[in-house]
Amino acid sequence: MKVPPLVRRELGDEEIRASVNLGDEDVVCFTATRTLVYRGEGLLSDEKVVAYPHDFERLTVSEGRRKTKLTLYYADEKRDLGVPLDRGETVLERLLEGRLGVAGVTADDEGVNGVFRFSELTLVVTDAQLLKHIGGVTWDADFESYSFADVTGLDFEEGSVATAIVFAVDGRPERIKAPAEQAPAVQQTLQRALFAYHDVSSLDELNAKVGSEPDEEADAEDGLDLDAGIDPLVGGEDDEDESGGQPSERAARTPAAGGQRDTADGVNAAQRSASQSQPSTQRTPPATADTSADLASLESQVAELTAAVERQNERIERQEQVIEKLIEELRQGR
Repeated sequence: MKVPPLVRRELGDEEIRASVNLGDEDVVCFTATRTLVYRGEGLLSDEKVVAYPHDFERLTVSEGRRKTKLTLYYADEKRDLGVPLDRGETVLERLLEGRLGVAGVTADDEGVNGVFRFSELTLVVTDAQLLKHIGGVTWDADFESYSFADVTGLDFEEGSVATAIVFAVDGRPERIKAPAEQAPAVQQTLQRALFAYHDVSSLDELNAKVGSEPDEEADAEDGLDLDAGIDPLVGGEDDEDESGGQPSERAARTPAAGGQRDTADGVNAAQRSASQSQPSTQRTPPATADTSADLASLESQVAELTAAVERQNERIERQEQVIEKLIEELRQGR
């Protein structure tokens, strides 16, 4: 990736560990301690870089029709980061990877393989542990960690609505229920990370290598049952964002519509002028020379009107291009 000069100056001695393209020239760059968001020059803003330190205390996520908004809460402020919807999960993974590294929860070479959000549960699968956070926010300091070194068994119990992930640690099973549509992704990510950590290639091999008998009583006491309310984690802020965006788009389209009406009025006026210029059928036909002069005058008027219409159409096309660019920048959260 070609690093914009403005980002390079902001980096200082830090190195970019990962990056996500947001469309056009916009890009998010991740270092060990910060997330740098670069916005190229556009109709609404100048070229700039905004830094989001990884020492935030809390993180929330809300999804709209086009954008994902990540809100980072610090000790004295909060900052919003808006990205296209299809980039939201990738940016979230890298943000949490940076946060866990700064907090010392993960090692320097320990990456995040997946982040999964359910109703009030967030699971983070790293190279060496499974992290579980329960609550309305996506992340804060109130989470639990299960090291892969302590795993003694893994199983999956499929149901019509949810799949139970039976994750045994030191013989005590932790039951986590994932919605059926998201369960396959969770299963694949968790198995892939565990297999790599324990150097096995199948679930049977893993359980044979680390296995111990599960503690059924502990299962009953400590199990996490999320049968009720397995709705996607979507914040109420989405409605505010989306309703705020729609009037801007409607307003942006107004100049083009007005230009088209002006053009239509001009053409109608031209037609009326042309019709008024034509000789009446009730009058005595003029001489041949006069008729030729009238035709030449009419042709000249039509040519001038045609040129005016073409110029107006060119202006409308330029307006539409500007409006499309404006709408695109609004969608990207500028």
